[in-house]
Amino acid sequence: MSQFDNVSVVKKANVYFEGKVTSRTVLFPDGTRKTLGIMLPGEYEFGTAQKEVMDILSGELSVLLPNRDDWLQITEPTSFEVPANSSFKLKVNIVTDYICSYLDD
Repeated sequence: MSQFDNVSVVKKANVYFEGKVTSRTVLFPDGTRKTLGIMLPGEYEFGTAQKEVMDILSGELSVLLPNRDDWLQITEPTSFEVPANSSFKLKVNIVTDYICSYLDD
């Protein structure tokens, strides 16, 4: 799917890490939400309240998921899941385009 139809977009940006990670929230008619964003090179740690699915559309990064010792290397479009109430680390090597979906368990 290359576009989302019949959605609302929150105008105010989500800005993290002094502007190195930004996103916009997209609200769907069924009540679900996603964020569409860009991450600049750097190292980041995020916490989750809900289960998240991160779709990496482009970029190059490594991710350390909860309860793992090995970093997952991402160099092409892919996705990964992060459990609710946890944290994960990212090492972003080049500008990365992503979609984050928030799911109820």
